[in-house]
Formats: sequence, structure tokens, C-alpha cells
Amino acid sequence: MQLDVESLRVLLSVLETGGMTSAARQLHMSQSAVSRKVSRLEAKAGQPLLVREGHSLRPTRAGRELLPDAQAIVDRHDAAVARLECSDLEGKITMGSNGEVDMSKIASILGAFRRRHPSIEVEFSLDPSPSLSERVQSGEVDVALFQVSDQSLEKTDVVLWSDDLVFVTSASDDFSNQPVPFLDFDCCFYNEYTHAAMEEAGIEFKTVFTAATSANVREAVRAGIGVAAMNARYLGDDVVEWTPPTELCGLPRVHQVLRTAPGEHSEVVAALVDTIRDSFGVGTAR
Repeated sequence: MQLDVESLRVLLSVLETGGMTSAARQLHMSQSAVSRKVSRLEAKAGQPLLVREGHSLRPTRAGRELLPDAQAIVDRHDAAVARLECSDLEGKITMGSNGEVDMSKIASILGAFRRRHPSIEVEFSLDPSPSLSERVQSGEVDVALFQVSDQSLEKTDVVLWSDDLVFVTSASDDFSNQPVPFLDFDCCFYNEYTHAAMEEAGIEFKTVFTAATSANVREAVRAGIGVAAMNARYLGDDVVEWTPPTELCGLPRVHQVLRTAPGEHSEVVAALVDTIRDSFGVGTAR
């Protein structure tokens, strides 16, 4: 029997987040890939490691017994890789991200980068996409992760993922009456498109909730506070596509990108870009 490290990592993520879908988001894998890794791990173990309980998953007895060893194996593996990849680069770098990337993912990226490049100091900030676009263009931020529409996509951007923007609501609230209670993002280009679409369709709406991150807006949608525009990947878990009272024009496709400040990259910037690409499984720039 041979248990591979990445399958153990997937198992830990499934149990940490409570499900295949949440683990897929955390690991930035497809749900089917997560399911396959768990199934292969169970096949190698010769017994089930997970059992469904309601809408979440919990470990079987064998799964519980495996967890401490799985965590130790993953930790030792990551530590060994970090030691082997440790560099002598020195310097300081600024990085920013919008709220679309899970903070656990950001922490994982920064942790891996620090282990690999212990002499590089990283300053990180969380900002809305429009602010990050301006800050990276001015050189205030060296590396930024944020969302853009098709029209704002640059040739040098590294696309981490792309998604459709859709109107969503909770499964229990159709919001067919007007004015439609609407949930906005603070300082986000989504508002420009969503407000224009609603006005063009003649749908009366009123902003009743504003938040800076998708996590906050999604929770408000799930609570039945109103309608919002979100990435299609957030559909599920009581968040469904909204059926408007009249037909709406389509919303743009959006792209989560890695963008660097103008000019030639330093070795320090290139090292962080490589770490981010590796983390998202993206090999080349657009």
C-alpha cells in the first residue's frame, strides 16, 4: 500500500471544509478531481474513509485513525520541499489581493513563499479590485490578484480562473416583487454592469446591503436579504440563479488575474509570481 501526499492533502481539506465542493474551492481543483483523489485513496486503503452526514462529510473510524498520520505526512513533505527549495534571494515586495481568493489560500501561498525565500519580506494587503488595479499600475503594489472584465484584461495578465457573472438569490426567496432588494459590492466594477442591466430592463431595485467581499455577500444572499451578482462558482448550498420578472441582458465574463507592476521584473517579483502560479496550477502568462 502506498498513500500519495496529494490525496492525503485532499482528504484533510475535505474534512476541514466539510465537503467536496468547499475543498475544491480551497484547493482550486475541480470537484470531480477531489472526488477521484478521495476514491483512489479509499481504494488503496481498502475501506471507506468518509461518510456523508446530512450536507457534510465526516470521517469513518478508519478515517479518524488516519488523520494524525495524514497531517504529519503532509506537513513533513511540505517542510522537506521548502528546505530543498530554500533560496538566498533578499529584498522586500508588496502584494495585494481582492476577496475572491480565500484567505486560507493566501496564507498557504505566503507561507510557501516564506519557506522557500526566508530573506524576502512580504507586505500583504486586502483591497477591492479597482483599488488594486490602480495601485499595481502606479507601482505601489508589485504583485496583485484581482478581478477584471473582458474589456480590462491585459495581454500580460496571468489568468488564474475565469467565470460567468450571474444574478443570484437564496433558494427560498424569488424576489419577484419590485423594488427588488439588491446587494452591492463596495468599490467593485460589478455594480456598473448590474445596475445598468436592471435599469435597461426597467426593473426597480434598491440597494439594501453593501459589503467588500464575496463571502459577506454570499452569506447575505443565503440569509434571504436580497439579490446579488456573483461568480457562477458560488451557486449551490442554497444559492441559486435568480429569475427576474423581465428578461435581463447578460452580465460579462470575469477573470481573476495575477498582474505585476509595469517594467522589468526583479528576481524577487519573479519568485513570488512563480509561487503563485504553482499554487494555482497556471504555467504561462496569457
